[in-house]
Amino acid sequence: MADPHLGWRFGTEPDDHVAPPSDEVPGDSLERIDREITTCFACPRLVAWREETATAKRASFATDDYWGRPLPGFGDPGARLLVVGLAPAAHGGNRTGRVFTGDRSADWLYRAMHRAGYANQSTSVARDDGLTLTGAWVNAAVRCAPPANKPTPAERDTCLPYLRRELRLLTSVRVVVVLGAFASQVVAGALDVRPRPRFGHLAEHPLPGGRTLLGSYHPSQQNTFTGTLTEAMLDAVFTRARELGA
Repeated sequence: MADPHLGWRFGTEPDDHVAPPSDEVPGDSLERIDREITTCFACPRLVAWREETATAKRASFATDDYWGRPLPGFGDPGARLLVVGLAPAAHGGNRTGRVFTGDRSADWLYRAMHRAGYANQSTSVARDDGLTLTGAWVNAAVRCAPPANKPTPAERDTCLPYLRRELRLLTSVRVVVVLGAFASQVVAGALDVRPRPRFGHLAEHPLPGGRTLLGSYHPSQQNTFTGTLTEAMLDAVFTRARELGA
C-alpha cells in the first residue's frame, strides 16, 4: 500500500479543518481510511500527547525521527484474521509509524504470529523492516498513543468509526482476536453486539456474519513479566484462530 503520509509531519496541522471520523463514507476503501486516520486531529488531548512524546522522546531513542501521528491498520486486505489492540505505545508505534512495532509487545505478538504462519518474520522494529502479513490485519481500538495508555470513553467513541469501516471492508475476516478487555468491548460496540461478551483468555463469542471473537491477554510487559501471559498461551490463541477458519 502506498504511503499516504508524505508531505505532512506531526506538529503541523493541515490547512483544512479535519472533521471527526464518519461511520458512512461512499466509495470507502482501506487506503482512504489510512489517509483519514493519519491526518486526524479529532481528540485534542491525544494530539497534544502524541506530539509532546514525539518531541521530548525517550533517551534511548533520542536520535530517532518520531512518527507522532495516529496509526492506520497494517497487513493483508484479504485477511481472515483481524487482531485488535488497545492503542499505540508512546515509544513503540508512535515512534516507528506502524502498529505494534518497536516495543516488547510487538516482539511477543509477531513472534507468535510468525510461528502461526501469519507473519513472514518474527521481528517488528521499523516500517521498512520487511515485515509482511499473510491472511492477517492488525490495528488498534484507539489510533493515537494515550497518556498512561488509558483513552477516555469519548476518545474511544470518536475513534470507533474507523474500526467499523475497516470491519465492513475486511470482508474475508472470520476471527477477530482482541488483545485485552478494552479491545473486546470496542469490537463488540463496533458491531453492536448485545449483551457485551465476557472477556477471558481464549474465550469465544459469536459475532455477526459468522465471525468469532477470540480473547487474548494483551502482550504488555505487565502481563508478560508476571507470567499472566506466556508464549505458549499466546500460541494457543493463534492455533485456535486457525481452527476457527482464520
